[in-house]
Amino acid sequence: MARTQAADYEQRREAIVEEAAQLFAARGFMGASVADLAEACKTSKSLIYHYYPSKEDILYAVMASHIDQLVQDVSEVSAEGGDAKAQLRAIVHRFMQHYVGAASRQKVLLNELDSLPADKRAEIVTRQRAIIDTVTRLLCEISPDLASDPARARVQTMLLFGMINWTHTWYDPAGPVGPDTIADMALSLILC
Repeated sequence: MARTQAADYEQRREAIVEEAAQLFAARGFMGASVADLAEACKTSKSLIYHYYPSKEDILYAVMASHIDQLVQDVSEVSAEGGDAKAQLRAIVHRFMQHYVGAASRQKVLLNELDSLPADKRAEIVTRQRAIIDTVTRLLCEISPDLASDPARARVQTMLLFGMINWTHTWYDPAGPVGPDTIADMALSLILC
C-alpha cells in the first residue's frame, strides 16, 4: 500500500529548501552535507531524503524556486503591457524586491550552477536566457540603435544584470537606500 502524503508535505519541502538556501549560501554546495541540512532542519537525514532523493535535487529546488519567481515576474509584467521603458522598470523593481528577500537563493543561483547535473543546469540556464532575451528586447525597443548591434545590446543587458544581481554581496536592508532606489539608479545608468 502506498504511503499517504502528509497534509503539510509542500510546506515541509519548502522549509527544507529555505534551510538549504541559507546553508548552501553560507558554506557552498560542496561544503554543506545532507547531515548539516538535517541538523539545520531539526530532522533526520532519512526524512530529508523522503522529500528529496538527492542533495543535487535540493540544490535544483533552491535554484528553480528562485528563477521561477523571476520568470513569473517577467511574465506578469509582459501581460500587464505598457511601453518598453515601463516594462523594464517594473521588471527591475520586482527583481530587486525579490533579491532583498531571497539573498541566499540569489547567491546560490549565481555561485552553484556548475554543481547541478548537466540536465538540471540546462533547465535553469534556459530560464535565465529567457529572462535575458526579454530584457534585451526591451532595451532594443527603448534604444532602437541597439537593435542593429546585437552584441552591444547583449552587453548592455548583462551590465544591467551585473549591477542588480550582485547586490546581495553588499546591500543592507536596514541601510538608508532601499531596493526601489537601487533599481532606479541602475536603470538611470543603463538608459542614460
